[in-house]
Amino acid sequence: PEEDCIITLTEGGYIKRMNPKNYKAQLRGGKGVSGITTREEDAVKYLASVNTHDSLLFFTNTGRVFQTKSYEIPEASRVARGQATVNFLELGPKEEVSALVALKENLKNKKKGENKNALALGEENYLVMATKNGIIKKTVIGDFSNVRRSGLIAIGLDKGDLLCWVKPSSGNDEIILITAKGQSVRFKEKDARPMGRSAGGTRGIRLKKGDTVVGMEIVKSQKSKVQSQDEKIERQELLVVMENGYGKKTELKQFKVQRRGGSGIKAAQVTPKTGQIVAAKILAADEEDIIAISQHGQVIRTALGSISLLGRATQGVRIMKLDEGDKVASVTCL
Repeated sequence: PEEDCIITLTEGGYIKRMNPKNYKAQLRGGKGVSGITTREEDAVKYLASVNTHDSLLFFTNTGRVFQTKSYEIPEASRVARGQATVNFLELGPKEEVSALVALKENLKNKKKGENKNALALGEENYLVMATKNGIIKKTVIGDFSNVRRSGLIAIGLDKGDLLCWVKPSSGNDEIILITAKGQSVRFKEKDARPMGRSAGGTRGIRLKKGDTVVGMEIVKSQKSKVQSQDEKIERQELLVVMENGYGKKTELKQFKVQRRGGSGIKAAQVTPKTGQIVAAKILAADEEDIIAISQHGQVIRTALGSISLLGRATQGVRIMKLDEGDKVASVTCL
């Protein structure tokens, strides 16, 4: 039967399908994290509300893509960990899923209230990929409409590089990249021409020695906003979180549009006190809390409203207290 469901993928590579009602209960349950247990690998990395007949594209850090139907993902209870992705994708030894994109199959009955992660094939839509070393690539989404069970190449990577983010775009949007050492560049998606599946991509940001990209987001253009009134409107704020528990929100309009491939402008003042940036994301209107998981497995939940809105070139404020020697490992917003 066709029904709505929630798919979650954790940092440790566990995936499960849940009934949306169960998921809501999990979020309300006090600490809110039962069902996202406190083990670091159980931090939710990706969450999508989809239909059981939608296809899911799994992109791996080595640049490959796999496809399954949502209903093939085993349904699990709120507290179950779900299934290891290695059990049903033919992953290599160090290969892991780094991004998940849902594809709407049923174009004919596109209805209101569609979720923003599910795209319609056949509309002019793209997938934008970004790597740890600052390479980006845009590919027409139709190129991924029939992916073999054994996987296909989604991007050709240089030695030592990893594919870390894949996000849908309209063709008229903007892309923002943020690095560990606090640089960022925002450019028009049109600056990157569409490329075929096996192509290697093009420079998104010029990195200083030892720096890596820690976040890629799509800034929706006003054009694409008008077409989809039912989407959750974004708050136009960028959240950055540093490894020593510092963080801040900054208005997106402070990040001016530049040319692709430059070294960009400061997204934050990174100091030994703050530590490097571990996560950066644009906040959605309905997100209320940030859940951070530390390297030692401590779970810290903070209201987003309590995080200061500050300028670009600032250090941020302490948003979570960590034990000596512990660092923030991953961040999820709910």
